Amino acid sequence: GRSVCLLWALNDSVWIGHAHCHKLQESMLSSASGFKNYRGILNWCVVMLVSLKQYGILVDPIQVVSLFLKDPYSWPAACLVIVSNVFIFVALYTERKLAMGSISEKVGLLIYIFNLTVILCFPMVVVLKLPSITPVGGAFALGVYTILFLKLYSYKDVNRWCRERTQVKARSPSSPSVSSRMQSHVSYPGNLSLRDMYYFVFAPTLCYELNFPRSESIRMGFLLRRLFEMWMVPIIRSSMKPLQEMDYSRMTERLLRLAVPNHLIWLIFFYCFFHSSMNFVAELLRFGDREFYRDWWNSETITYFWQNWNIPVHKWCLRHFYKPLLRIGAGKLLSQSAVFFASAFFHEYLVSVPLRMFRLWAFMGMMAQLPLAWFVARFLRGNYGNAAVWLSLIIGQPIAVLMYVHDYYVTHCQDDPTISEAL
Repeated sequence: GRSVCLLWALNDSVWIGHAHCHKLQESMLSSASGFKNYRGILNWCVVMLVSLKQYGILVDPIQVVSLFLKDPYSWPAACLVIVSNVFIFVALYTERKLAMGSISEKVGLLIYIFNLTVILCFPMVVVLKLPSITPVGGAFALGVYTILFLKLYSYKDVNRWCRERTQVKARSPSSPSVSSRMQSHVSYPGNLSLRDMYYFVFAPTLCYELNFPRSESIRMGFLLRRLFEMWMVPIIRSSMKPLQEMDYSRMTERLLRLAVPNHLIWLIFFYCFFHSSMNFVAELLRFGDREFYRDWWNSETITYFWQNWNIPVHKWCLRHFYKPLLRIGAGKLLSQSAVFFASAFFHEYLVSVPLRMFRLWAFMGMMAQLPLAWFVARFLRGNYGNAAVWLSLIIGQPIAVLMYVHDYYVTHCQDDPTISEAL
């Protein structure tokens, strides 16, 4: 009847809102995007010039990384990444059984809970128990498993939405068919294939869709430029000393000195990963949605920065965490705090486990963003707000990273004369 059709149409509109979060577009730093607003970069230049004049550039990033690369010829982390395929197969097998009706939704949910829990716990236990895994290898493996956790969570949600939509349509035989209009390529359960699953696993996104926007072809010139950018490495010379014998004033001065080059490394990482690497992968896969970041450099509030510097994570949090919390009655402030808490957990997870030491610097740094965001939004506007965001990046995040470097040095390297001379 009419009520069933209306219910079906409402459910379909909700499903469309859930399922489609990508569109064909270029990255902002690509010339084809046409984006011209880089005024935030001018504020960054002012802040950086003051910092560089005061403290200079003092760190060789290659020497810092070499602290963690004790055995570059050992590959247990790579083996750990290969094992992650087991969890991919479990998710795909579960979805196929759910689509056929062989298992109930409740059983499927229990399997997913177990699978996702093991995804987070298994690599952590291996990294902590296996001394041959270096901190860099452990961080890489945990990063892969964290990305896989977020992807499979999205895969679970979207396929569940598809089943719910299919069930509503089945109860409305006279309802108009919009499947051909909305899904010209693949419809559920035709998406439950190894090819579709692995395309999503390698695609530069955390949010699953049955039909991603695709570019018409692979542009070899664009691909080679991104590949060249990925292999550009800066060399910055200086020295680093342990901080355990310093008084608080000297410790603060040294941290401020190291914050500037650390920030430069962070910017290089951002460009290399979010622009060069992700565009390289997207071009290979003809993945059309290149919005991996927005104009975070123009941020006048801390909130705007966190919403726009890492779009894949922001889309995932909005689609699978923040909005579901709102729908069950949680307030905006509570939902935002929950998102920051989850982000703080994963930051700590990705740093402390590979280093095999738990200091909570990353967790506290992320949670400190909440009062800082309130202060900047309340008291600062325009260029002052933008400068405050840049200062938080230059002084805030790098200091947390440097505290881990210091703690790791004190714990593992201070008695090694070779490393002491190198630094």
